[in-house]
Amino acid sequence: MGVFLYSKDYINFKKKELSIKIDSLKQKQGRAPSLTVILAGDNRASLSYVRIKDKLAKEIGMKSNIVKFDKDINEKELLIKIDEINNDDAIDGVIVQLPLPEHISVNKIIDSISPDKDVDGFHPINLGKLFRGEDALYPCTPLGIINFLKYNNFSLEGKTGVIIGRSNIVGKPLFFLLLKENMTLTIAHSKTKNLKDICKNADFIFAAVGKPLMIEQDYVKKGAIVIDVGVNAINDEKLINEVFSDYPKKIERFKKRGYVLTGDVNPNVVKTAKYLTPVPGGVGPLTVITLLENTVKTFEQKHEIS
Repeated sequence: MGVFLYSKDYINFKKKELSIKIDSLKQKQGRAPSLTVILAGDNRASLSYVRIKDKLAKEIGMKSNIVKFDKDINEKELLIKIDEINNDDAIDGVIVQLPLPEHISVNKIIDSISPDKDVDGFHPINLGKLFRGEDALYPCTPLGIINFLKYNNFSLEGKTGVIIGRSNIVGKPLFFLLLKENMTLTIAHSKTKNLKDICKNADFIFAAVGKPLMIEQDYVKKGAIVIDVGVNAINDEKLINEVFSDYPKKIERFKKRGYVLTGDVNPNVVKTAKYLTPVPGGVGPLTVITLLENTVKTFEQKHEIS
């Protein structure tokens, strides 16, 4: 029987570390690093994520600002605002919260952000530098996972890993970051044949495919480490009672809210795996703290602080 690998201790460690660093930067440069988050539309989940980022930024002494537009904003207006932020020396990092309204090109918006302020790490220049093994602003979720594994003293070199998911946000950049750590990797996805057999031989499984409870106990070899990146809301009462029979708090949440959050991995995997990151309480907070860490990095690079 394995254990759930919560990220709370790591987050508290990082908050303290960043708070100390930001306080020092304030004294040296006369101001704190500054993050601007652009939100377009009224997606409830996006608004919740943005508020979490804003709250945590302010907790560690960072300046944070939310720029909110309604869902009818046109692409040109959004591009003008991003250009304004790119040219504002008082702003060190900017992100555009996804998803965007359907009439706006995500790629065009991402490409318009200055690579030096792209704290999400999605700009083609930053992704290209990652591909070449150069220092850059890397995507937050993959980088957060790597830092979290190192914090917990997991050995990555020479180990085998399977990444399930090929998005530009998680799967692909995670592949290159793990490759830098000398892990031997397979990248798979929802269309991969014999996925179960591929996963069974892996020391690490990184599930980021966006399909709730897809990875079952028989996908995982004994002693493997499973990182669940997925966040899915499910409301099937029969399924919830079946999957979470050993987790009464989950069932209580369902009764209160009408849904529960779960990952791409069935929690029964913890019976075989050595460690499994829970949902919530696992990978999600890593993304937010790494975003703030990237913002501090942009500030230090601007002021040539090593």
